[in-house]
Amino acid sequence: MNELMVVANVAIVFGVIYKLFELYAGRKERMLLIEKLGDRLTPETFKNGIFYRPSLFSFGGLRLGCLLIGLGLGLLIGYTIVGITLPEYFYDEHYNRFVGSTVSVIYGASVLLGGGTGLVVAYIIEAKQMNKKK
Repeated sequence: MNELMVVANVAIVFGVIYKLFELYAGRKERMLLIEKLGDRLTPETFKNGIFYRPSLFSFGGLRLGCLLIGLGLGLLIGYTIVGITLPEYFYDEHYNRFVGSTVSVIYGASVLLGGGTGLVVAYIIEAKQMNKKK
């Protein structure tokens, strides 16, 4: 559990520092954009409002769905592998340390492989949709 806390703390600190740099860099970019477009912007430009539509399709839900399906399948495959190869893990309360660490590696690897596979499937679906749209 302590190892997990160390990783979580490092991730939080890195995330905060990254967001601060992103905040200041984004501010500079916005200021440069305002200076560049400042003389071309008139009140008539904003009369009808500002509409920003990057695309009609959003693949965020597809990516998240494929990731979660991949993680779930990875857990199921990990459970199956552990059940077949190390049955003493389920019925013996006093299994040895080797079995516990092996089970951890099996679950971790299968979850990561499943999640990665899900993201690859989402990418393939996105690529097909983009090619179909062209």
